[in-house]
Amino acid sequence: MRALVVVFVLLAFPATADPYNTAVLQGLDKVTARVSTIEAPVGDSIKFGALEIIARTCDKRPPEETPESATFLDIWEVKPGEPAISIFRGWMFASSPALSALEHPVYDVWVLDCVNRASTAPQDSSPETSN
Repeated sequence: MRALVVVFVLLAFPATADPYNTAVLQGLDKVTARVSTIEAPVGDSIKFGALEIIARTCDKRPPEETPESATFLDIWEVKPGEPAISIFRGWMFASSPALSALEHPVYDVWVLDCVNRASTAPQDSSPETSN
């Protein structure tokens, strides 16, 4: 099954000069039934409940092809006073969330899209006035 996924990724996503820097994920907390949209900058660790998620890479097909976004994710469960446990490492696909899914009793996470977000450095856009 893993070989099929690797072949699919290599054929579906030709090398691009402009990689996407943010994975847009959706998470479900099954206990509270809350659905959250999560923006995960590639390479940064983000928290969702007791989960810690790192998007390693994110790519999508050009607009003239069949729509598809794929993200390589590392997901750990972090409980207080215990070491982190790796619960998922692999590719997730927006069009086929069941192909490679996170299996967890409390949380579901799936890919929605890959986007390029501008730098998150704070910028003051208001003009300064002097009196």
